Amino acid sequence: MSQKVRVYHNPGCSKCRLTMEILDDKGVDTSVIEYLNTPPNHDELNEMLDLLGVEPREIMRKHEAPYRENGLDDPGLSREQLIQAMIEHPILMERPIIINGNKATIGRPPEKVLDIL
Repeated sequence: MSQKVRVYHNPGCSKCRLTMEILDDKGVDTSVIEYLNTPPNHDELNEMLDLLGVEPREIMRKHEAPYRENGLDDPGLSREQLIQAMIEHPILMERPIIINGNKATIGRPPEKVLDIL
């Protein structure tokens, strides 16, 4: 039996809803995490970043108020500081993030999820 595909989801996001439609249409068994209510912890964020092959700022929504208000554009901030900011302000995370075993993608556009199935 295969592991469930994890989807870090915001039900208010059209890209998240479209991604879920694709997964549902394919009959994919999912574990949906509404990350605004249940933010990923430090280890989960590190895993996400490693699987995506990116640094924290690359999955941060730079137009959100917490990004500006906390000076997160400061190039001197460490990976750990940026991860902590996403834990404290999960709205900063790009969405949806989909993890299937040792593969991950950001569902923008939603069809990108097909690359990791």
